[in-house]
Amino acid sequence: MKINVDIDCTPAEARAFMGLPDFEPMQKRTLEVMEKRMMEQLEHFTPDTLLKMWMQPALSAEWFQDMLRRATK
Repeated sequence: MKINVDIDCTPAEARAFMGLPDFEPMQKRTLEVMEKRMMEQLEHFTPDTLLKMWMQPALSAEWFQDMLRRATK
């Protein structure tokens, strides 16, 4: 014997029916905080800033001398 049961409900309705907690308000607040932090840090991830950050050590004299020292060992 085979029995199929189709239930048509939203995830919120299913959570309420099963007695599970509703984390939606907490998730919204968490996402708002994450978005705010990301927007504050966005200027540090522009292509210009990233290039300067990556290329600065490569352009210093100490870095170049250190690289040559390691290559000759």
